[in-house]
Amino acid sequence: MSNISIELVPRTIEKLEQEMTAINTHFPQIDTINIPDLLRFDVRSWDGCIRGKHHFKTTIPHIRSMDFDLSESFELGNVLLAESINTVLLVTGDIPQDMSKRVYNTSCIDFIRYFKRQYPAIKVYASIDSYRSGVRQELNYIKQKLDAGADGFFTQPFFDLRLLEMYHDQLSGTDVYWGVSPVLTDGSKNYWEAKNNVVFPKDFSPSMEWNAQFGRDVLTFARATDQNVYYMPIRADVIAYLQEVLE
Repeated sequence: MSNISIELVPRTIEKLEQEMTAINTHFPQIDTINIPDLLRFDVRSWDGCIRGKHHFKTTIPHIRSMDFDLSESFELGNVLLAESINTVLLVTGDIPQDMSKRVYNTSCIDFIRYFKRQYPAIKVYASIDSYRSGVRQELNYIKQKLDAGADGFFTQPFFDLRLLEMYHDQLSGTDVYWGVSPVLTDGSKNYWEAKNNVVFPKDFSPSMEWNAQFGRDVLTFARATDQNVYYMPIRADVIAYLQEVLE
């Protein structure tokens, strides 16, 4: 059975609660929420997920490896277990714009290995970025994460079903949440191309029609292959977008 997750940015607790309540009301088929940890906001991902327990079956905080020195005491896993949050997404993270926030040279691989050793009851997802480098390099990185103990993956958003299917062929038997994010303006398209090295398919259009159809296509694929999907409507009206995709 496929799970559907929504990724919400935790700008404020109040805004997050409003969005979670609306999604829970209109889209009961969405059973999971995953929340990024963005240091420019006061709400940490795990705090948002603690709130999310009242709305969703599964809550998945993103946790950044660069925020932790593994030679020091690490208590976050105990906090998660105490709050019955038993699934995480471990990522490297981006260097914060505010350099007063300390970061460490902790690799995602080391973090996964440490986390699985210290908290074996917590399911660990890692990330896949199909546009980060060449396919072979990314597949090698995926293998390193699996060897370190990763239980599954969340992908960065895909924009081409053919590329998604190629990765699926290489990840047979692996638990994956395939990512989808609507791109509704030329400016947003340019951002994904410049910042994330995305190559859009020839028929791409920054329209709701194209993006909603792609969202439906990925969901159909996920259900046919017994995989999962997550939606990341960063710069779109969440409810309007989900209505186009899920109803």
